[in-house]
Amino acid sequence: MTPLTIRGVQVFKGFLDTEAQSDMVDALRGVIRAAPFYQPVTPGGRKMSVQMSAAGQYGWVTDRRGYRYEPRHPDGMKWPPIPETVMEVWHTVAPKARDPECCLINYYDENARMGLHQDRDEADFSQPVVSISLGDSARFRIGNVEKGGSSESVWLESGDVLVMGGEARLIHHGVDRIRFGSSSLLKDGGRINLTLRVVT
Repeated sequence: MTPLTIRGVQVFKGFLDTEAQSDMVDALRGVIRAAPFYQPVTPGGRKMSVQMSAAGQYGWVTDRRGYRYEPRHPDGMKWPPIPETVMEVWHTVAPKARDPECCLINYYDENARMGLHQDRDEADFSQPVVSISLGDSARFRIGNVEKGGSSESVWLESGDVLVMGGEARLIHHGVDRIRFGSSSLLKDGGRINLTLRVVT
């Protein structure tokens, strides 16, 4: 499959078919039972609009102590393993990369957003970041490695996979809005975004 490339970011449209999306959501239900969604808070004390969980050796967390990776959920339990269906996507689109150590799981309702930011809490920027979209469509904004300047946007739909690697590894990106009700994959609507990262 040839990806759409925007500022070095690769977007694999329709990477997962309907059955594969459903299988992945089923696997994620087990993850969320073991490590429930919680409402993250920024170091400045602002509640983020997404709900968050994770799988793998580490989860990315944010609270008054700052942004960081932790081996345990804020409630104390270890993060469950990354589902095999998710790992298969990584191995297909990033075959030369090390295995991911974190699968961040963000749930977006119709009002959730994510401002432009970089993924830079990891130790090895030579390893890519892989994002999987499930559920309602999201308008994904792609900026620059440096802060500011122009940006471009693309609608990410259920089953799309995105890879940020190479010169695009530290590019600023975010989610402007959710097209609520655009997918029937999730019973209550909304979007799940999985972000796979090598942490160490």
